[in-house]
Amino acid sequence: MPHIQTKEATNDLHIAPLGDRAVVVQFGSGIDRVTHGKVQALCSRLEQCPFPGMIEIVPAFASVTIYYDPMLLSGPSARRYGRSGGGSAFDKVSALLESMVSELGPEAHGSSRVVRIPVCYGGELGPDLAEVARHNGLSEEEVIEIHSSQDYLVYMIGFAPGFPYLGGMSEKIVTPRRSSPRLAIPTGSVGIGGNQTGVYPISTPGGWQLIGRTPVAVIPPGS
Repeated sequence: MPHIQTKEATNDLHIAPLGDRAVVVQFGSGIDRVTHGKVQALCSRLEQCPFPGMIEIVPAFASVTIYYDPMLLSGPSARRYGRSGGGSAFDKVSALLESMVSELGPEAHGSSRVVRIPVCYGGELGPDLAEVARHNGLSEEEVIEIHSSQDYLVYMIGFAPGFPYLGGMSEKIVTPRRSSPRLAIPTGSVGIGGNQTGVYPISTPGGWQLIGRTPVAVIPPGS
């Protein structure tokens, strides 16, 4: 797939088309706070200053996908960022995004908030707690203590509507996904998949190790 490097880019930053109505801005391939900050900074800028024709932005671990209407890429707002005349729709959007990315600061913009999620660990609500403990040479109580004492960062929402991929989990309880996924995981289940943890907002198939369950609705009723 063709890509464009921005003027201020490193080798890890690329802008590439996704079909004829979307573009992907890729900030490297790692999952870390620095990359997350760049993703959030670009999303914040696009929310504050959407370009003509922009429809939707979708952040991920290390990238932002921007969907747009190629027929609306014109006008004074587009010219503000540069190339609004000739060239393909991708060329125009790339130029707009090049300008935006070059103006981004190193930190993420926008506000954040802390959400506390109570969890009932083990038993029928966390059938894989014993496996996580066995895999890491710990007791179930130690797994619970380690998991519940961490502060987690929501790196992205995906897989299922409202599913938060949480980073910041201790390496002491890293556990591979199950070799045989479950066909239906109860709503509110808290799981571990590799070095991440998350909460299943709805009943869905999944392969993460289930260590507990929360009564908190990740997706509020009526959302």
